[in-house]
Amino acid sequence: MTEPSALSLIPPLVVLVLAIWLRMPILALIIGAISGLIILNPNIETILTSFSDISLKVMQDETIGWLILVCGSFGALIALLVRTGGASAFGHSALKLTKGPKSSLFMAFILGVVIFIDDYLNALTVGESMKRVTDKFKVSREMLAYVVDSTAAPICVLVPLSTWAVFFGGLLVDNGVAESGQGIAVYVSAIPYMLYAWLSVAVVLLVILGVIPAFGPMKKAELMAQQGKSIEVDLNEDVHTSDDYAVKAIEDEFKNAQSKGKLHNFLVPILLLIGFTIYFDIDVWKGLLATLCVTLPYYAFQKLMSLSEMLDQMFDGFKSMLPAIGTVVAAFIFKDVCNQLLLPQFIIESLSGYMTAELLPAVVFVSMAVLAFATGSSWGIFAVTIPIVMPLAYSLDANIPLVIGALLSASSFGSQACFYSDSTVLAAQGSGCNLVSHAITQLPYALIAAILACIGFLIIA
Repeated sequence: MTEPSALSLIPPLVVLVLAIWLRMPILALIIGAISGLIILNPNIETILTSFSDISLKVMQDETIGWLILVCGSFGALIALLVRTGGASAFGHSALKLTKGPKSSLFMAFILGVVIFIDDYLNALTVGESMKRVTDKFKVSREMLAYVVDSTAAPICVLVPLSTWAVFFGGLLVDNGVAESGQGIAVYVSAIPYMLYAWLSVAVVLLVILGVIPAFGPMKKAELMAQQGKSIEVDLNEDVHTSDDYAVKAIEDEFKNAQSKGKLHNFLVPILLLIGFTIYFDIDVWKGLLATLCVTLPYYAFQKLMSLSEMLDQMFDGFKSMLPAIGTVVAAFIFKDVCNQLLLPQFIIESLSGYMTAELLPAVVFVSMAVLAFATGSSWGIFAVTIPIVMPLAYSLDANIPLVIGALLSASSFGSQACFYSDSTVLAAQGSGCNLVSHAITQLPYALIAAILACIGFLIIA
């Protein structure tokens, strides 16, 4: 395809419809990618060759390799925390500080704010740490996943000491928006204008406090959780249930944690992970490696498990992350096809007539939010569009920090709201929640923050 066209919108629509209908995100993404390849060239041999080439390219991508290692190793660490009883001990200790559903969700919120280094680390740690506590008070896993997701990317965006700040600050330098060594400084100047991130955090706080009530799909999920059940099928159909919220089993787990689990066996590895990640210049992979190197001898010294048992648990933990890893890999393949269909260029060109200094921030936010939501790519879309958007902002004499804030607001919206973005996948994985149920239940709240952000950009500009 040499010219952008409305045909590029077909694959994202296919993915969204199939993801909701089939509740199989990986299959939906693969079918969406194939539909895009059919649009590019309907020849069967060409489709197979293109899909093979794109798949190989994605698997050779440094980001994908990093993600597989980080997610798999984090799964291994979580498996050790659970097996030693440390996770249950943390849950039991957290129960002493919580008196009901609101306080349990507020504790999850506070943990999300504290673990600001990386959205992956945030989503997996908070979800895994708090799901036993919220289960105890019959809070739905969907509500927990929403709280986790709302304090993952949005919080990381707002804190300059995070992987997001390091990545985007580097992009600002690479594209001439900031001078060498000034990327973080320019990034910091845009933080007050990252309206979606601020509003997303505010909305989730109001939901936790009950000021904004549960409504729509979230209300149904909460009602099911109060009955000790969870949503398994399309939220518009009759609801089937399972024993995901079997309160009796959870109570038994906490009773066992009292006698078997030790709180330090949970806190020490988590604190080491945060400390090592900061020490290695916000490198989560190095932080995980260092943490595992210390945690294994730490557990061995206590004779909690033999080395072979620990390795078995780590392999099981790594395998538990394969669905999340597979979804993100499929999303990268899908994003590559969307790029070949010139989807970013089509969205930008469609809105170019509205590009004025006053309207630019709002138009940038809306267009980039649509792109990030459609492709599941928050960092990738920013990298593709910043060379297009920023020269336009300079030519219109627009407010540069405000435009950067709009771009980053769109990235954080896409990261949170997209059904198959890495942050959404990991928030659901960490919280033990069905991915599509999480995406559907949190979307109305994300849209509230997005609409308010758009109005804010119009007012400020």
